[in-house]
Parts: sequence; structure tokens; C-alpha cells
Amino acid sequence: MKCIMWDIQLNSIADSKLKELFPVVPVIYIKAITQDKQDLRNMYDCPVYKTRMRGPTFVWTFNLKTKEIALKWVLAGVAILLQI
Repeated sequence: MKCIMWDIQLNSIADSKLKELFPVVPVIYIKAITQDKQDLRNMYDCPVYKTRMRGPTFVWTFNLKTKEIALKWVLAGVAILLQI
């Protein structure tokens, strides 16, 4: 699993800095919208898990903005872990 960071200047996910194993993603404001208003361009469907173990701890997918192609993050196995 690859670590990511949230780039505040780009307002999107980016590669983490060297030797930074668990970068913190800032608190994210979530707002419900209808599907017809949803813009999925330049988005990565990031899986969210309760723990590091994948599978039964899956919660949902979260759309994260990205400047890279989404396939880069899929191949890297990027996921968000909840702090519970």
C-alpha cells in the first residue's frame, strides 16, 4: 500500500514525502449532492477501511481529486484508513 498526502496548493492527492509513512489527510467536509450534479473528472475512487486489514473492514469509496490519472493510485493500492 502506497502512502499519499493531501497537497493543499493543488487541492488534490499527491505522492507522499520521503520517509513519511503515515501522512495525515486533513478533516474533510462531506456534503451530499445528487448524481446529476456530481463531477467525476480527475477523481480517484479511494476505498476507505476501518483498519489496515482489507476486505471485511471496507466502509465505502471516497472520491478524491487528483492531478494524475486514477490508474496510478489504483496500481499503488492507495486507501484511506479511518481513525476510530
